[in-house]
Amino acid sequence: MFFLGIDIGKNTHVASLIDDNGKTVFKAFSFPNSTIGATSLLDKLTPFSNEIEIGMEATGHYWLALYSFLVEHGFVIHVINPIQTDGWRNATEIRKHKTDIIDSLIIADFIRYGEFLETSLANEDILSLRNLTRFRNYLVSSIGDLKRKTICILDQIFPEYESVFSNIFGKTSKEILLHFSSPAEFESITSEQLETALEQVSFKKFASKKISYISNIAKTSFGITFAVQSLTLQLKLLIKQINFIEQQVHDVEIQIKQLLHKINTPITTIPGIGDIIGATILGEIGDIERFSNPSKLVAYAGIDASVHQSGDYISTNNKMSKRGSPYLRTALFRAALIASVHDPVFKAYYQKKRSEGKHHLTSLGAVARKLCYTIHAILKNNCEYKVQLPTE
Repeated sequence: MFFLGIDIGKNTHVASLIDDNGKTVFKAFSFPNSTIGATSLLDKLTPFSNEIEIGMEATGHYWLALYSFLVEHGFVIHVINPIQTDGWRNATEIRKHKTDIIDSLIIADFIRYGEFLETSLANEDILSLRNLTRFRNYLVSSIGDLKRKTICILDQIFPEYESVFSNIFGKTSKEILLHFSSPAEFESITSEQLETALEQVSFKKFASKKISYISNIAKTSFGITFAVQSLTLQLKLLIKQINFIEQQVHDVEIQIKQLLHKINTPITTIPGIGDIIGATILGEIGDIERFSNPSKLVAYAGIDASVHQSGDYISTNNKMSKRGSPYLRTALFRAALIASVHDPVFKAYYQKKRSEGKHHLTSLGAVARKLCYTIHAILKNNCEYKVQLPTE
């Protein structure tokens, strides 16, 4: 048996081959991340193709194309979390050397040893959920950045505006800001301009009253009076960007919900887990069979406690490890926040932790871990969640 380790790169990969005794057959075979490069690797492996296992790290997204190419050609592929190979490197290498050649040999030796946890590629629908929920997360984060910039500009040119609306990014407020962005523009509103501004607003009477009120406070605004034109242009463009990305979020969410309906999962029967959070959790977990027990799922989410022990010393101030998927961890905390309020079981558990003197976030972390156990059972057994009232 032969073992091929591939060090993944954005543009170039490096491969090394060893036999079952750990002896190097070839090393430092460099090939581009392209069809031509992958084909050259096939040619190199021709003498060993019937008795070879291949290992690579899940490095960003750069491994996916080569992985799918090699799977299509019938090879056995082991995709390994880089944390595991780092641990193997630290255990086997005394000197602090790290090169692509060394990494490819370490990966080959690691899969030869055989004790590792693989990163499995989920089915197409689950992979699509992961892609879409991560993209939605990016879009929502982008909207947050744009809103902060919008508030920064408003604070400069019209600081009183924020007091007019409970949410300045509501539909009516955004539509008003698209037409009138500075105190001077509000002071000189014509009836034609007002009619144009109200075309896209559902509650025209409400909007009209708001504009009238804003016009009055604009007369005594304490905003800056220089470089206003450049700032109002930025403000209007920011509002347009927010509207555009919010529509993209809406489109992505429609696709997510359609996929979730197609998968027909019971995960949304768990309190605190709606369509978006459920899709995020499913996409990040992938195949639940990867986790033989709930504690492994807890560790994958990075909400397990880090342990520090040496000799007779055992730390009592252990913190959350925060390793694993940050997307999964965030989704679990959001679900835990809702479940700890609306579900009697999780609410009682949260209150128990609080009564023990635990901080709110620590108690919420405990609920998130308990949620992991519930999610593991629900997905393993493919059954709906049933509320069980806590016994006295």
